[in-house]
Formats: sequence, C-alpha cells, structure tokens
Amino acid sequence: MDIIILNDGMYQLVPLTKQMMEHMSLVVNELDLFDLCDIIRLKLTTYHESWNAHMMNDNSGQFFGCIQN
Repeated sequence: MDIIILNDGMYQLVPLTKQMMEHMSLVVNELDLFDLCDIIRLKLTTYHESWNAHMMNDNSGQFFGCIQN
C-alpha cells in the first residue's frame, strides 16, 4: 500500500513501511483499504481547519489518500 502526498504541487506515492505503523495496533479481523487509510490518516496527520487539509506530521506535505499496489 502506498500513501498519496501532495507536496509543492506534485503528487508523490510513498510506500507504507513497518516504521510508519510501529505504534499502531490493529485488532480487527476484516479491515478494508478505506478503513486502513482512515487509521493511517488519523495517526500520521494533523488536520488544519483554516487550510481544510490533513498535513503530514513530519512536514512532508498534505495527505491526499491511499492506493493499493
């Protein structure tokens, strides 16, 4: 799975790594792509209401979504 990040007008696909998910514990038996993407968004971003955007906590850009490769 890759996450889509918008940075300086350019979309980037960033592979989801074990280090990104090390503090997440998933106990659900069946988890689809949309649910997993929501969990990743909540864990790795901060919502800025004035910009109406979810910005990555590491300042790498704006979280745009997920794609399964």
